[in-house]
Amino acid sequence: MGGQNFSKKRQMILDTIKSTDSHPSARWIYESLKEQIPDLSLGTVYRNINLFKEQGHVMTVATVDGEDRIDGDTSPHAHFVCKNCGCVYDVPATHAPIKNETCTMDGFETHSTVLTYYGVCGGCTNI
Repeated sequence: MGGQNFSKKRQMILDTIKSTDSHPSARWIYESLKEQIPDLSLGTVYRNINLFKEQGHVMTVATVDGEDRIDGDTSPHAHFVCKNCGCVYDVPATHAPIKNETCTMDGFETHSTVLTYYGVCGGCTNI
């Protein structure tokens, strides 16, 4: 029975990550689910995020205010992190094409390419 509940928790955590484009932190995920899963712990959220990263279901895209921000979209795309409000945005491939190119240095093997822009978002510049 405990394993079944654990699987349900795991699926709910993954579904929560995949259902948002806000690039949530573990704490945000925990806060979003704690009413539905009263016995959920922040540690369980962190452990599952790490498992999902190992399995390739999610990735860490930035660290904002000391918290990793998670993306459920693992397709190649860039991100923009607002240094003012902390929001993380997807940058469409039309604005920042990402190719998994091989590093030209001898002895290096490229597995992925990550591009992150840092600056101030449109919402903050219009304040």
